[in-house]
Amino acid sequence: MNTVKQLFVRKKVPHINVKDNLTAYLFLAPSLIILGLFLFYPALMSLYYSLTDYYLLTPQLTEFIGLDNFKNLLSDPLMRKSLMNIFKFVILILPIQVGTALGLALLVNNQRKSTIIYKVAYFSPVVMSLAVISILWLYLLNPSSGLINEVLSNFGISAQPFLTSPTQAMYVIVVISAWQGAGNQMLIFLAGLQNIPSSIYEAARIDGAGRWRQFWNVTLPMLKPTSLMILTTTLIDAFKLIIQPMVMTQGGPLNSTMTPVYYIYRTGFTDRQLGFASAMTVLYGGLIIVFTVLQRKFVGGDTNE
Repeated sequence: MNTVKQLFVRKKVPHINVKDNLTAYLFLAPSLIILGLFLFYPALMSLYYSLTDYYLLTPQLTEFIGLDNFKNLLSDPLMRKSLMNIFKFVILILPIQVGTALGLALLVNNQRKSTIIYKVAYFSPVVMSLAVISILWLYLLNPSSGLINEVLSNFGISAQPFLTSPTQAMYVIVVISAWQGAGNQMLIFLAGLQNIPSSIYEAARIDGAGRWRQFWNVTLPMLKPTSLMILTTTLIDAFKLIIQPMVMTQGGPLNSTMTPVYYIYRTGFTDRQLGFASAMTVLYGGLIIVFTVLQRKFVGGDTNE
């Protein structure tokens, strides 16, 4: 009987303070306006332009062409080549950069007395402009007079073509990108390592666990949320690769370093075919979303475990 009465008892509706909500939305308004102007509006315009033949120099002649841009895109050999290049880059950069960052974080975490020096040394490439770093490495990797080939010659190794070779160029960009970006992930890993309670390691040592077992059974599981976040951000950043191939190789040699973002840029602002470039943007953005979701599902799992 009491249960029946409870069903008909009205629950108290929490009082909503309109004034407080209005104040909160006023504080959020600048950020929402900026997001709308520079994120949501361009995304909607890209979706619209992808269905047109918009040409930058003659916008008044723009016509609606439906899905023709997407049909042409699926049969575009350079787009397929750029997708293969970026998939190769992503597959290589994830383990190299994340593994390097974790290794550096473990090294810095064990060097308590000189932590600041190591942090500055490993993080310094991150604060430098990618364009500046790319130009610097162009000089270092010069096939005829670069410092790298001079060092190799002292060990009896012949001069390498590096960025002028279709088979080496992408691997060189992978190494440079990992070197440049690992410092940022290192600091995030370091924060995660320092948040692991020392009592857990003490309990593991009492149970007879060595360094390797402590790393495998304590460090990695405790770093799971941090690792998932780093993997996700690294994946998204890797798919946005443009500066290094633009400055160092211009997408060559033989389109071996052409990436989708660089191809979009060249199509939209060099060839001025904004309609086709917008279709590429929509398709490529969708692929990034799909890969990010799949990564979180199969690699991340439940971070609350």
